[in-house]
Amino acid sequence: MYRHLRPIFVLLFALAGPAGAAVAPPIADVMAGEFALQQGDLKTAARYYLLAAQVSPDAGVAERATRVAVIADEPVLAGRALARWRALAPESLPMRAASVSLALRLGEHESAMEEVRSLLAAAGDDGFHVVVAVLSQARGDEAVIARSVMREMQQDSLLPPALPAWLQFAGLARRLDDRALSDQIVEAGLARFPDDPRARLLQVSRLREAGDLQAAREALFTLRDSGELPDELRRPAAGELARLGEYRAAAALLAEGPQDDGSYSQRAGWLVAADDMPGLAALYAEVEALAAAPSPQRRLLLGHLAEAIERWDDAERWYGGVARGAGHDLAMLRRARALDQLERVPEALDALNELQADESADGERRRDSYLFESELLERRDRPDEARFALDTGLQVFEDDPVLLYARAMLYERSNKVDAALADLRRIIDGNPADAQALNAYGYTLADRSGRYEEALPYLERAYALAPDSAPVIDSLGWVSFRLGRTDRALELLHEAWAQLKDAEIAAHLGEVLWTAGRQDEARAIWRAGMQLDADNRALRRALETFKP
Repeated sequence: MYRHLRPIFVLLFALAGPAGAAVAPPIADVMAGEFALQQGDLKTAARYYLLAAQVSPDAGVAERATRVAVIADEPVLAGRALARWRALAPESLPMRAASVSLALRLGEHESAMEEVRSLLAAAGDDGFHVVVAVLSQARGDEAVIARSVMREMQQDSLLPPALPAWLQFAGLARRLDDRALSDQIVEAGLARFPDDPRARLLQVSRLREAGDLQAAREALFTLRDSGELPDELRRPAAGELARLGEYRAAAALLAEGPQDDGSYSQRAGWLVAADDMPGLAALYAEVEALAAAPSPQRRLLLGHLAEAIERWDDAERWYGGVARGAGHDLAMLRRARALDQLERVPEALDALNELQADESADGERRRDSYLFESELLERRDRPDEARFALDTGLQVFEDDPVLLYARAMLYERSNKVDAALADLRRIIDGNPADAQALNAYGYTLADRSGRYEEALPYLERAYALAPDSAPVIDSLGWVSFRLGRTDRALELLHEAWAQLKDAEIAAHLGEVLWTAGRQDEARAIWRAGMQLDADNRALRRALETFKP
């Protein structure tokens, strides 16, 4: 019961102001109460504190008596202590908060509403904030009364005349599992305050969620250009622009006003999404000019920006300047990538090996260092060393699915199909719901062994787990074609191609179209695939087979 009532106790303690008049309370009763508290005897403590409160003129003693009785789950004693507290400090906000809390606890809707009305009638918004704070602590049966109080507040128009308060109240209703009331409050707030920038931004969000992107875009640009967008809404408004695909506009809006590393990073991400290299270069120059001795976090940001504009020397310099501590392991990994781009391979390998030996580094960073080492070596036609890097990583991170998957793909590219299947099988045995491994296992069985019937169940399981994954859809479509299910194959492969323009998907879709007698469509798809990756193995095989 103590644990159940602890949030109310904490709330009352937080709201408590200075103690009342400096009058000595009844020492014997207070000491007895404190001793009982130390012994964990809450009920006895509540009784002694009530005795002290009844004869002391100190409101602080009555306050403590109330709090102790509440956490002791002694509502009758709490009510008597609260009455004494009210008599000594009738305007105290903590006292009135305790009164609402106790009414909720006792299931007394009318008593709770009476105190709520009194709080809301006070000047300013303090009373409203107290009401919200108390209602937000309601749980179980108390939440039932809290919801009824909220509904009466809404019906009787007791909310402050400002949209932020209405939205806060709607959020509270949602947290108390009254979604209908929450929606009702939002709708009423939007109707009452249609010109409030928050209402206009919320309308943009609703239009976007309803699929009316053009109307959402127009409303958002109108709000942006109105000059009425307050600083605190710049970031959410920029986020809405980004969700509408307006990445440059989002970055430009976020660039207005004060900046921090978070806003710089977000702007960088949006400019990358917009493929805006001039914008990224300008942002890099802006951040670089800020301080002669940037913090480690700022150095990481500068390194990321330098990478984005392919200034690899700068990236390597920034990452290399990140001292040991937070962010150092990430900087080491990114520095190795910059060194790789600069063809300084021995230094890149040294940086990776240093990270691998650092047991204080983040485990995921250390694991990724083995992945990148393998990738770097394979690109330079050193497959045995690439595999050794993954073998070493798996000695440190035994059965790590990411390392196993990377090694399986390396085996597959090296025509060691059985070894690839064995690693993929280990992943699936450890996690039967790994859609990526299921897809790779099924596709490898089909593509490299021609075992289409055996592959199909794995691909169907992958599809059930990841129905929106273009690679999974592609694999299932291609194997369906190999099993003679051409209509199903075309449906799936068209869906995969619509989701992801990929050379391998183009190879499969073109093959099915060609076989179905739709050669012109096949040629068009294959041409598109060639523009994406002319060296793709599946695409080359299809072109050699059909000679379009």
